[in-house]
Amino acid sequence: MTDEQSVDRAHIEYEITRAVARLKAVVLGMVIGLIAGVGLFAMTAVLIIDGGPDAGIHLQLLGNFFPGYSVTWPGAVIGFFWAFVCGGVIGFAIGRVYNRVVDIRQR
Repeated sequence: MTDEQSVDRAHIEYEITRAVARLKAVVLGMVIGLIAGVGLFAMTAVLIIDGGPDAGIHLQLLGNFFPGYSVTWPGAVIGFFWAFVCGGVIGFAIGRVYNRVVDIRQR
């Protein structure tokens, strides 16, 4: 490998390293939390509006993991909160792990 080729290779590696974006873990956590919260709220709302004697029988099982959650309007708000928290923690963790891997790869 000539000196010119090694310089070109180093320049290309530098440009690729600069192009890899870091994630803002807090923002990613908030976005995933909002998606999860709105999703659970919407699913609960649809089941409440649909009605029926056994509306949301499977979704009611989330009450085992999310204290206070039920397939009711107050339960939908409580479910939004819990889904937002869980989604936020998961999104934050994904952002931190991704940034850590980028740091390791850049060394």
